[in-house]
Amino acid sequence: MPVVFVCRTRSALAPEQLFDLSRDIDFHVGSMKRSRERAIAGVTSGLISEGEEVTWQAWHLGARFRMTSRIVRMEAPASFSDEQVRGPFKYLRHTHEFRPERSGTLMVDTVEFAAPFGILGRLVEKLVLARYMENLIKERNRFLVGQPAAVEGEP
Repeated sequence: MPVVFVCRTRSALAPEQLFDLSRDIDFHVGSMKRSRERAIAGVTSGLISEGEEVTWQAWHLGARFRMTSRIVRMEAPASFSDEQVRGPFKYLRHTHEFRPERSGTLMVDTVEFAAPFGILGRLVEKLVLARYMENLIKERNRFLVGQPAAVEGEP
């Protein structure tokens, strides 16, 4: 059973702006400076679109990881989903939604993932990865909207 979490973030920016910022490779790299994340193959700069892939290299939990993601669905400017096609997870899917509100946009990130290695992987999911992954999304969203208090988690 995969881990699933939802992160809601409010922003004064319009849905179209957040949609493009969320799929901007250069902006993503800026948001993940702490983990030294960089795009090393596929789309390595600018906006990524449906059917395109990017390979990321980053340092997480003291180890270097590589992961290739593909944009598998895109409904501009309302939502898009990316999935891992190669990398450290057994399964990883991230759905980005952009819902207009009177004062801007509500971004809803739904992340589903499963670790490899059977029962040991499930233990690591619960003890370490779930919180770590949720904090990564919150960190990215704070950078995206420029408002540290705007991010709300949901179990």
